[in-house]
Amino acid sequence: MRRLLPLALLWLLLPALHAAPAGAASSDYPTAARADYVFACMTVNGGSQEALQHCSCAIDVIASLLPYSAYEAADTVLRMRQLSGGYLAQTFHTRSTNDTVRRLEEAQAEAEVRCF
Repeated sequence: MRRLLPLALLWLLLPALHAAPAGAASSDYPTAARADYVFACMTVNGGSQEALQHCSCAIDVIASLLPYSAYEAADTVLRMRQLSGGYLAQTFHTRSTNDTVRRLEEAQAEAEVRCF
């Protein structure tokens, strides 16, 4: 079991190896990440043209408030928490990971106020 923690930490750090090109702003979200967010948001909000407008606005607001690295870290934590329990899933319920998710939730709340 102790071998899982270093592997989990390595998995979390892998995105840092794919850093944005020099000169790119830290909040530059890849198009695929923006599209994934918009598609998921549209699914939850009815899939209409109006939902597209609201969801596109929302990811723009989130990107303006939260660097992509923080967004990606929070997304990773949320995905790992969906595991069916066990030691690995428990490692993503710490004060640090809770703070990471909280920052994303705050950005999402601001996006909802501005865009919906």
